Amino acid sequence: MRHVLTIVALSAALALGGCIGPKPRLALAPPPPPPTIDAVVYGGPAVVPVPPPPGVAAFAPVEDKEPPYTLDSGDKLRVMVYGQDGLTNTYAVDTAGRITMPLIGAVSARGKTTSELSRAIAAKLRDGYLREPHVAVEVESYRPFFILGEVTFPGQYPFVAHMTAETAVAIAGGFTPRAYRQEVEVTRPTAQGPLKLKGPMMIQVRPGDTVVVSERWF
Repeated sequence: MRHVLTIVALSAALALGGCIGPKPRLALAPPPPPPTIDAVVYGGPAVVPVPPPPGVAAFAPVEDKEPPYTLDSGDKLRVMVYGQDGLTNTYAVDTAGRITMPLIGAVSARGKTTSELSRAIAAKLRDGYLREPHVAVEVESYRPFFILGEVTFPGQYPFVAHMTAETAVAIAGGFTPRAYRQEVEVTRPTAQGPLKLKGPMMIQVRPGDTVVVSERWF
């Protein structure tokens, strides 16, 4: 009887030791990401945007909303008609907004993009001159811009690519002591008439624009 009690006591001690000892750790899988709206509506994969790491800003893509460049008086164009050396040349857009080419005469360029003008030239050449003309037009030099007001040398200047009002002021010799330096006015000719814009010194300037730097009042 004593041996039976001893065995029972040992069994109880081992059972208690197993409960008190360290339990094995279970590897828990991370919870699945919540489904996106696209996944719910269209049945696609549940893709959740991953936030940027701390200290890194998330930037939205910048879209270029600047309209395509349209031609006007003062632009010089390089017109290439493949296989026709007599037609390939540099042409200036005159005050009437046209270029004049051999065979086809005057072609209106004002308000057109280079692609639209190339199609207009090809259409005229196709009308009794060439069977399948291939025409390309590119701007060789842009029409000038104008800057007025409180700058050292106001006047007309050749346009350079990626110009801002700050660049225009630098080309005109910088500000006068009375200039208001925070904002400028830009007048832009359009097919609907002059468009007036106001903006900071980083506002874009296009060929044919007139930039006005006003006088400060204090």
